[in-house]
Amino acid sequence: MRTYEVRTYGCQMNVHDSERLRGLLEDAGYVRAPEGDEADVVVFNTCAVRENADNKLYGNLGHLAPVKARKPGMQIAVGGCLAQKDKASIVRKAPWVDVVFGTHNIGSLPVLLERARVAEESQVEILESLDVFPSTLPTRRESAYSAWVSVSVGCNNTCTFCIVPSLRGREKDRRPGDVLAEVEALVAEGVLEVTLLGQNVNSYGVEFGDRFAFGKLLRACGEIDGLERVRFTSPHPRDFTADVIEAMAETPNVMPSLHMPLQSGSDTVLKAMRRSYRRDRYLRIIEDVRAAMPDAAITTDIIVGFPGETEEDFQGTLDVVRQARFAGAFTFQYSKRPGTPAESMEDQVPRDVVQDRYERLVALQDEMAWDENKKIVGRTVEVLVAEGEGRKDASTHRLSGRARDNRLVHFALPAEVEKPRPGDVVTVEVTYAAPHHLNADVFGEVRRTRAGDAWQRAQDAPPAAPGVMLGMPTVGAKPLEPATNGCQVG
Repeated sequence: MRTYEVRTYGCQMNVHDSERLRGLLEDAGYVRAPEGDEADVVVFNTCAVRENADNKLYGNLGHLAPVKARKPGMQIAVGGCLAQKDKASIVRKAPWVDVVFGTHNIGSLPVLLERARVAEESQVEILESLDVFPSTLPTRRESAYSAWVSVSVGCNNTCTFCIVPSLRGREKDRRPGDVLAEVEALVAEGVLEVTLLGQNVNSYGVEFGDRFAFGKLLRACGEIDGLERVRFTSPHPRDFTADVIEAMAETPNVMPSLHMPLQSGSDTVLKAMRRSYRRDRYLRIIEDVRAAMPDAAITTDIIVGFPGETEEDFQGTLDVVRQARFAGAFTFQYSKRPGTPAESMEDQVPRDVVQDRYERLVALQDEMAWDENKKIVGRTVEVLVAEGEGRKDASTHRLSGRARDNRLVHFALPAEVEKPRPGDVVTVEVTYAAPHHLNADVFGEVRRTRAGDAWQRAQDAPPAAPGVMLGMPTVGAKPLEPATNGCQVG
């Protein structure tokens, strides 16, 4: 059987799309290549947000050229946002690429690979609009216990730094019943945590005329038996309404965590970014969320060095960071992206100034996050055990997972306690805080879960079938390093 490898760059939406690409390939008879082996088919699912995205892709393609030359029948495919942007130029620059496909037709990958094999020439297919909602496609999930669920694709915003709307298209919303049917199917498979995804998740409903649709969807998720944790990303401050805060506070399985991009604490810069809210509006939302959920952990995205940003503007950002006291932040240095209005703006900030501001921002944010994490010391928290979260677990003899507020917790396991599986839930007491994680050396108990059972079943499956397969052909229409420049899927 032919083997495959999917390499993913970019945001959560790309990660979820890669699960679908794996599902499509396995549905077509491919099997995942063992770790370290050269795959027969290598798929790049690309991001176009970062300035060096092109260099990274073509560098990787260059490394694969000699591999393909000595491996008859090997195929290389490029998809995602960079493919949507560059189209046929990818094949001109790297003629050994067999398939180029865009963000709107990921379902075409197996057919395009076969066409390229039979015709012995590259196949390029880039659609300008969505041909089928991706959630109707088969999906090979990486996790047995946690899953992404798209509520929408595309974006109606016009942020001047962001290229994503032109590559993902206008917002397309799924019907609530289709979303809930997918969540219920996932829970039946053993999943106990879902993250609702959208480029601007809380504008969900705009396409079918219900501005309160997202709050209703959160409440409906609260009615699904066996679903223990609901998260979502990313909301836009412009569309963040009181009913969503109420739904978060009143729905027990909606987690007390919120990722809401700030981008800048300067009204002048926000206006230049076309962010359509101002710092006071943003801070009021933070206050309202904390009034309803005092222990909520709030994270954000921030860009430094946007064109025209002055030291006074930057100080405004630092001031918001001090007031908001974020539990974490994805911080980015502005970089030009071709095709965005900001690319041609005057007063581009010198790189050394951007670097200096970036370092000061990171230092302050780490200080704020550390202070917030210290408040958790001594508390008992519930942790969903995960795999891959603790890179040093083997050397520290710990296990890792996420608390309900999404903080990363590394915990010690007493020798007499049976080791919990990924997907199981433990209660532990936090004994130490760092800026980006918590340690827990006082152990409470283990709760074995259906999600842990699902993880165990996946481990016991034949080697040719890693992951967890979820085909969704009956859901929806008939036959579905963090992004940069602050576009955290929205």
